[in-house]
Amino acid sequence: MGNAPSKADCGDEPPKTTLFEKEPDGITYRIPALIYLVHSSTFLAFAEKRSSSRDSDAKLIVMRRGVQNADGSVQWLSSEELSTACLPLHRTMNPCPVFEKNTSTLFLFFVCILGHTTEHRQIITGKNKTRLCYVSSGDDGRTWSEAKDLTESVIGQDIGKWATFAVGPGHGVQLENGRLIIPAYAYYIPYRCFSFPVPHTVCPRALTIYSADFGKTWHIGKMLRKKSCECEMAEIIDHEGRSHLYCNARNFGGHRREALSENSGVCFDKPRTARELVEQPRGCQGSVVGFPAPEFIPCEDAENKACDTLSPDTQTWLLFMHPTSKRTRRDMGVYLNRSPLHSRGWDRPRILHCGPSGYSDLAYDPDKDQFSCLMECGKISELEQIAFVSFTLKDVMQTNRKNNNKMC
Repeated sequence: MGNAPSKADCGDEPPKTTLFEKEPDGITYRIPALIYLVHSSTFLAFAEKRSSSRDSDAKLIVMRRGVQNADGSVQWLSSEELSTACLPLHRTMNPCPVFEKNTSTLFLFFVCILGHTTEHRQIITGKNKTRLCYVSSGDDGRTWSEAKDLTESVIGQDIGKWATFAVGPGHGVQLENGRLIIPAYAYYIPYRCFSFPVPHTVCPRALTIYSADFGKTWHIGKMLRKKSCECEMAEIIDHEGRSHLYCNARNFGGHRREALSENSGVCFDKPRTARELVEQPRGCQGSVVGFPAPEFIPCEDAENKACDTLSPDTQTWLLFMHPTSKRTRRDMGVYLNRSPLHSRGWDRPRILHCGPSGYSDLAYDPDKDQFSCLMECGKISELEQIAFVSFTLKDVMQTNRKNNNKMC
């Protein structure tokens, strides 16, 4: 099962702008994160700079600033290294930005891992070498604070039960009630034997890191009760004005993992398998963003009953981005969900890149009612570049009308 695209879907790809590209000496840019600052019409694009493609060779976070012009074009400035987003003797990974509107503060969360310690080694030894950190900016990312290590104050003694952990990667979200949400996951150790984890029992679980006081203090939520790894989250507002926090997580076994929280991310109820969202055998990170459901959608065929299905049952729709192939990381697509509180609401994907594709991150511009994304992509390998693409809801819906005959 799964809404995998047909070969015919790989046709009209939107134009791409390369922001980060693999260098001849092997320096590779991976793990994109994107945020759009509405008040200044500015994009901030983040990525890891690595000496090679290996996770253990990550070095630091780089950023590019893009200023959006009135005609929708984006003028990108040159890349800059975030020199304060680091800890001594550690490598910096998994950028995860979120903007706090009340204080106009931009937070950039990340994790710092000691030396070249791999995720696998932490999992088999049960010795966590990862730190939870952030830097903040009060001027839209022009300058940044020194790194703040939250590991003890936020995770505390639970760190002994986590083989390793990470945030995102990708963007966080601020809920309508003001709560800041940083998506995260941890490799939970249920059993130990002579201080080592019992083999094959350690597995990842998604959770939130959240703040209810505009970023002054942070807390961790409860883990999902099923296996779930790298994740992103979005707020869904129903017709009664109630908030639901949606989680979409990397999974294994062919399909994504979904869950909903009714208490702003403290815990998630009844995680479910997203049968319409394919996942590669080893999984891949994906991105999700919520946006206001359109009030009116024109219908070209008044006699087509499919138009009746366009009436939204929530005030929020979702867009999800992920490689669409069932077998390997390729053919990056975006899926639309017009009934996000239901488990079977996803339409067929609109393909943005035919070929090798990897991690991605979505952003929404409410002023222009437009979506933008960063994605790892290339012709031979998804590690060749990180590209920026913009598109509209109409682009996605036209694709579904053409391929699935669901829309008119």
